[in-house]
Amino acid sequence: MSLDSTAKRLGEGKRIELENGEVVFKLDSFSANPVVKPQDLGLTRQEKGKLKIGAVFNGGAEIFQNGIILTPRCHKGYRKSKYFDRKQGVHRYRLHDYISEIWPLESENGVHFKRFHGVMIKGDGSKHKDFIYGIEDIRIIKHDRTYLLVGCGKRIPPFKGVGGDRTAIYSTKDFVRIDYHGIIEFFDSRNLIPFPESVNGKLYIVWTSRAKGDPNIHLDFLRMGMDQLLHPSKYPKYWKKIYSHRNKNLLLKAGTFSHEREKIGSGTQLIKTDEGWLFIYHGVGLINSEICKYYGLHQKIARGYSICAALLDLDDPRRVICRTRNPIFIPSAPYEFKGDAKYPIDVPGVVFPTGAVIVKDKLLIYCGVGDKYVSLLGCDLHNLIDYLIDYCKSD
Repeated sequence: MSLDSTAKRLGEGKRIELENGEVVFKLDSFSANPVVKPQDLGLTRQEKGKLKIGAVFNGGAEIFQNGIILTPRCHKGYRKSKYFDRKQGVHRYRLHDYISEIWPLESENGVHFKRFHGVMIKGDGSKHKDFIYGIEDIRIIKHDRTYLLVGCGKRIPPFKGVGGDRTAIYSTKDFVRIDYHGIIEFFDSRNLIPFPESVNGKLYIVWTSRAKGDPNIHLDFLRMGMDQLLHPSKYPKYWKKIYSHRNKNLLLKAGTFSHEREKIGSGTQLIKTDEGWLFIYHGVGLINSEICKYYGLHQKIARGYSICAALLDLDDPRRVICRTRNPIFIPSAPYEFKGDAKYPIDVPGVVFPTGAVIVKDKLLIYCGVGDKYVSLLGCDLHNLIDYLIDYCKSD
């Protein structure tokens, strides 16, 4: 099976009319999901005679050597606990005692993955001291002949407080030699994604700041261009300016729709189309029963991650042309939603888009699901763009 044949096996995506008359778009889920499981990579251990399965999820994706390269985070040997979130009114989960690593994976067909030359990106203090509690959620952004790898370095243990997330920046040409460029020290942030090319001489970034509970997505440009990204410590005043101007440079605001009422954040790398920059992002909130019904669920999801989309102007990405009012995908399969004996999960109700590629006019989206696996979603690119233009024009 080739990458082209995998793209053909994915559906076209479809429009669905809800009972209230709204039309939503639904991505197609690959029939063999999840495409990467912890067991595939030996991420298991024995504990008191029982097999404990680790996690591999939230990997960026890009075309590489005529196949797909993924950069998922991996960990095992952790503990899980449950607590009640009074603010959201739901039970949630915490994971303890782990440090995530990035294991690049390769696949000729985009479905069957293996380790890429044993390469590993660590954030445990063995290479540098900028952060020592793991590296997470690296996106891949191809810029000319270089692949930018931008993720989240943990300065404090996961789930042990706030303010410890820093954008960590790497680059590579071959995924064997990976150069570390440092962190953006000056504010708490994750899910920062640079555009794959400059727009009218400006290199834009989309980013989220969780400082003081900021739930929104911001857009700004790097005043010193690529050098600001590759040498972040040289430009403190420009990073501080981006942070201080974040409210002025608001791109998408959370809370307008129920499925985004808690927060929104960046998803995959941006994709250039004839109609605009396609921006796939994630929302967290209440997913109503009307939408859940069309995914085979019998009730609403009180707190879930969903996949959303926007179209930004090609020449001025600060202008939002279209934005979905409903998710284009929600968690519903066992490995996404609640788990089962075959597919235990770590966090329920999670689909988290982190990488996207175009193959023969098909949009392939790689997602972390259940904070445990990697799944593949897709559609005909033009079908999604047409839906955005027909039903989601910004007011």
